Amino acid sequence: MMTKLEAIIQPSKFEAVKDVLTELGIGGMTITDVRGHGRQKGHTETYRGREYTVDLLPKVKLELVLPDNLVDSAVEAILKTASTGKIGDGKIFLSKVEETIRIRNQERGVVAL
Repeated sequence: MMTKLEAIIQPSKFEAVKDVLTELGIGGMTITDVRGHGRQKGHTETYRGREYTVDLLPKVKLELVLPDNLVDSAVEAILKTASTGKIGDGKIFLSKVEETIRIRNQERGVVAL
């Protein structure tokens, strides 16, 4: 079986997380710049004397589909590398993937990763 790992992390932690995942032998990942908020709800800033609320904060979303034997080590690596211990560090979501198909040659399953 395979698992899809989606991680929402701070942009400043992205390079370190990418490097540690690459060291684990995880090469394939999709990265998206996203904006959002959870418990931190954003913050207030002042620009040219006017106060405004920034409620959607920049984050990076990593999406990886992994063989099940790599999931625990990938999760631990992300937790260790992306954590600052403060609100806004992000989240990790895991979901099962039934099938993967490589479009180029129609390989299926883990070999298509």
